Amino acid sequence: MRPATIGAVRRAIVACERCPELREYCADIARRGKPEFAGQTYWGKPVPPLGDSGARVMLVGLAPAAHGGNRTGRMFTGDGSAAWLARSLYRAGFATQDRSERRGDGFAMIDAYLTAAIRCAPPKNKPTTRQLERCAGHMRAELALLPRLEIVVGLGKIGFDVGLARLAETGFALPKPRPRFGHGVEFRLFRERDNRAVTVFGTYHPSRQNTNTGKLTQAMLDDVFVRVRTLLDTQTP
Repeated sequence: MRPATIGAVRRAIVACERCPELREYCADIARRGKPEFAGQTYWGKPVPPLGDSGARVMLVGLAPAAHGGNRTGRMFTGDGSAAWLARSLYRAGFATQDRSERRGDGFAMIDAYLTAAIRCAPPKNKPTTRQLERCAGHMRAELALLPRLEIVVGLGKIGFDVGLARLAETGFALPKPRPRFGHGVEFRLFRERDNRAVTVFGTYHPSRQNTNTGKLTQAMLDDVFVRVRTLLDTQTP
């Protein structure tokens, strides 16, 4: 049986043991820590989503960072990627503040729901196909509990592809040829049975690999969420 509320989804994710190798890896990272976080107690468990069932926008990332979400216990919190994403979300009106550093710091989503393709930090940020498949049930449950969803944003290729796959499973027809990931890509999906539409966006992930090399700039990330905001505000209620 699928969870009946977002709260139940969160609890199911935190208690998940579908990938024992990832549970062991995250716990090991939590035991060893990192010098710059000396004295801090790591979360070291699957990381639950952030947001509520009234959200019209869903963001799909890759996974919690070993010393970010795996440390803080909150999606996109406490690392470089979180800093970039929080600024863009706040500027577009999707977050309460422009920083996401730790649980209880006041950061919260506004009309948006933040989740990931996999809920445990994987070694080298590279989840296996089997691990992604094991985690898929959590997103299926989330989509069933977001009745107002209008926009899905894939943060990076894996988040984009996984979000697309889960939407297709719920009956949204994929255009042909199948949409390919790219920064700023935007397209509409339709579901005939209830005449619903969802717009899907892609953006480069705000990882250090992308931000330190200039592949992704803050302005580029801002532009995506400004476009999301514009579309959301102009669509017919």
